[in-house]
Amino acid sequence: MFTDRAEAGEQLAERLAERGVEADVVLGITRGGMPVARVVADRLDCPLGAVVVQKIGTPGREELALGAVTSDGTAWLNRDLVHDLGVDESVFTNRREQAEAQAAEKATRYRDENPPLDLAGKRVLVVDDGVATGATACAALASARERGASEVVLGVPVGASSSMERLRGEADEVVCLELPEPFGAVGRHYERFEQVNDEDVRAALGG
Repeated sequence: MFTDRAEAGEQLAERLAERGVEADVVLGITRGGMPVARVVADRLDCPLGAVVVQKIGTPGREELALGAVTSDGTAWLNRDLVHDLGVDESVFTNRREQAEAQAAEKATRYRDENPPLDLAGKRVLVVDDGVATGATACAALASARERGASEVVLGVPVGASSSMERLRGEADEVVCLELPEPFGAVGRHYERFEQVNDEDVRAALGG
């Protein structure tokens, strides 16, 4: 159980240092990952950017992710789930486009007039406050690779073991402090888990 996201960030930064993980850029997954990523970026003395990811919800069951898409259009899709649920392709495409548009709008709002960080040839550390299904983390990692990162590492304080196992195939390295069973929701593993709003994201990016 972590006290809050800041404390989780301190513990994660300590573990990353112990593992000898080096990064040129830290990317926080919005919104909840930003307070954790801010602490990690400060400890590693790296610039901090945001990767905006929007889940693609299942019709009638929005909490069940069919996949996720980032603001630059990079998507991770749970094709098996789409098939098993019999989701119509046109419905899925429409939902993906809506999610991408929402993510792009948020990214513009967070950055103001600043361009996104250049990841070409960089060692990128992607940070979130926790991993449940892994959909958003998969999309974020894929986005970093699409943007030219030479190495992509995922760092999280807590995660579901099944999801983390899948993510090990998506990243060059995965650092996760706790793998509790049963997992439940990410917020169950924090004493304080307040909602992170847009102002919090902008404050984190401002250092």
